Amino acid sequence: MPEISIISMILTAILALVCLFLVAAPYFTWSGLFNDEAVGEIPVNSKEVLLTTLNELEFEHKMDKLSDTDYHQLKKQYEIQVTKIMKEEERSSNAKIDDDLMAEVEREIAEATRNYRKQKGES
Repeated sequence: MPEISIISMILTAILALVCLFLVAAPYFTWSGLFNDEAVGEIPVNSKEVLLTTLNELEFEHKMDKLSDTDYHQLKKQYEIQVTKIMKEEERSSNAKIDDDLMAEVEREIAEATRNYRKQKGES
């Protein structure tokens, strides 16, 4: 029986460590070591999460996993949260639209004033 050489034992150990690293690497993130925030994490109160939860509540109620009182109570709570988020989004979009609209109106007024002054000066 041939003897196992030191070199073959070292190469086997290196191969085993590389395989172990390749298997375990996806479970660890480098950003988690340096940042407290998780990358790509969805906020718990985001609109998408709440709407998905409402959908799941309705499904569980139809499957008779939730009582009527629990379903209506939870549905009302989640709808209130979704409504608040949608109102905040609407306010922020309205503010942006209003700013854009006001800038457009001011440009048109300035252009109309220049045109009027040109016509008045030429006449």
